[in-house]
Amino acid sequence: MTAERKVIQEQMRRVLLKDYLVKESARAGFGGLEITRTPMGTRVTLICERPGILIGHRGELIKRLTEDIHARFQLDIQEERAPSLNAQLMSEKLASTLERGWHFRRAGHSTVRRIMEAGARGCQVILSGKLTGERHRTERFKAGTIKYCGEAVHLWIDKGFYQARLKPGAIGVNVWIMRPTAKLPDEIVVKGVADRPKPIPIELPPVEEVAPVPLGPEVEAPDLP
Repeated sequence: MTAERKVIQEQMRRVLLKDYLVKESARAGFGGLEITRTPMGTRVTLICERPGILIGHRGELIKRLTEDIHARFQLDIQEERAPSLNAQLMSEKLASTLERGWHFRRAGHSTVRRIMEAGARGCQVILSGKLTGERHRTERFKAGTIKYCGEAVHLWIDKGFYQARLKPGAIGVNVWIMRPTAKLPDEIVVKGVADRPKPIPIELPPVEEVAPVPLGPEVEAPDLP
């Protein structure tokens, strides 16, 4: 098997695993997935808002999930300490709000305000689908600073997606969050300088008041015939 096929199969397995865990952890609040390779096998870390729901009584639910995934996968549960800064959690909450009947503008502005109050440097919410009528449309709600390309997107932007299933149709919910610890390329800090040098004020001599000099007697213009 070629290296390209191995990469494709590995990515397909990850996508299927994520879809399965999103469905199984819907009540606990799915916040993300981390897959790491260890000498003992592959470790899958599931980030959720309420880990007690997934662990269950005496760990029965987590054991069942581990057996369903595979014997060589080791599944761990990790609690999300800042749910308002997790893009996947906020997209699921926004989708649930829309399914409960909230107007999309009210729900979008409320989500953006909650993310910014949690300390994010910027956020963007994109709703696409049949929002008000039969025609498809897209609405954006943005606050703060958001980068769309470059290294800053890969390092500091957290993205989440979920679907709100309504009677007119499905609405796609995209949430982008710039983390509070983001350092943009145009923000330069000079090390070793405690305080910036203050400008030295220049004192100018006072201006003496000079009496106006008369220019001469006023001459009246002759009358024209």
